[in-house]
Amino acid sequence: MSWFVYILECKDGSLYTGITTNIKIREHEHNTDDKLGAKSLKGKLPVKVVYYESYLTQSDARKREAAIKQWKREYKLKLIKRSTIV
Repeated sequence: MSWFVYILECKDGSLYTGITTNIKIREHEHNTDDKLGAKSLKGKLPVKVVYYESYLTQSDARKREAAIKQWKREYKLKLIKRSTIV
């Protein structure tokens, strides 16, 4: 099973970083399910996945997520801009 680190862009332009095993389902959960979506995203919906990376283990994905969460917004935007999924 692969683990993904993803970055969402929220309706208000803010960015949210998380991990999951299924990006499509997780994006849907954030946008539609009060119980499974992140509480911090309430009022910022809809969200859209603008970046992701794949990892073999949950541990590696969590480490990368933690690192990205420490970055300034400008660095996250540069990472997103370099990606091909936008």
